[in-house]
Amino acid sequence: MSAAPASSPVAVIGSGSWGTALAIQFARAGHPVRLWGRDAQQQSLLRSQRCNTRYLPDAPFPPLLEVPTDLPDALTGADYVVIAVPSHGFRSTLQAVAPHLGVQPRIAWATKGFEIDSGLLPHQVARAVLGTTPRIAVMSGPTFAREVGAGLPTAITVASTDPAFAAEIATDLSSPSFRAYTSDDIVGVEVGGAVKNVLAVGAGLSDGLQYGANARMAVITRGLHELVRLGVALGADQETFMGLAGLGDLVLTCTDNQSRNRRFGLLLASGHSTETAMQEIGQVVEGYQAARALRVVAQREGVDMPICDALYRILYEGGDVSEVVGGLMSRPIKAEFD
Repeated sequence: MSAAPASSPVAVIGSGSWGTALAIQFARAGHPVRLWGRDAQQQSLLRSQRCNTRYLPDAPFPPLLEVPTDLPDALTGADYVVIAVPSHGFRSTLQAVAPHLGVQPRIAWATKGFEIDSGLLPHQVARAVLGTTPRIAVMSGPTFAREVGAGLPTAITVASTDPAFAAEIATDLSSPSFRAYTSDDIVGVEVGGAVKNVLAVGAGLSDGLQYGANARMAVITRGLHELVRLGVALGADQETFMGLAGLGDLVLTCTDNQSRNRRFGLLLASGHSTETAMQEIGQVVEGYQAARALRVVAQREGVDMPICDALYRILYEGGDVSEVVGGLMSRPIKAEFD
């Protein structure tokens, strides 16, 4: 179900792997799209090579994908804006975009994670920067950029309190190999995308230390319980966490080595420091910083998240993995669902 060609393009801000994959998918589905990133040299390469050879070398750009020279060119006359940058750059990107938006702006994002210092979710950051005027949406789900770029079957969730906006984005993205579902639960979709990155680091650590399949599934299932508990405390619909942006994204990120967060955990288990592990991966590892923000949010909301807290102690306090795991295993016996 491809979208009909439109005169107004979508502007995708962020030309990393996921921003590039989204731009390719919009164009593949028949919607004009402009892809912009802050690195002028990289933009020039994208324009001349018609491919993001750094992140998605096997995914040439469709004809409907344009690479503008500057941010105003990307935004002027855009149908709506999609931001695809790491969480630590989300606020500054919104601030850069804000002066170039029209009188009735529409903003969506594929950014996942709490803001590090404030513990705010992306939609809260967007409201703080842009006010209440823009119509907003979030896009999330079990997706690897390389597979989307290759046109492999993929499904995501688009959440907005404006059903028409969510449906429009979903339609613009959808093609025979890509299906987008809609939701009105922005909080739930964002919490799922934030917490799963931390748990994926834990799954990588567990597998790297040869703890076995049983332990990996314990991390996933008990981690899901922690995710749901926090999400509900923040006002999310519990049902959201049984869908693509919850369970789906969590299982994908914890079990496949395309996940940077899982690979980060594997490298830590093999003796790498956090610095050398991140250098080897060569891209942002959202789960590392998210562990710090998540601890702040959990304490603020009074939500017990023992697995996520244990990962924080390992990553930031030099906690010994065997001792931390031993502490988790010796917690008082309790009902599975409390």
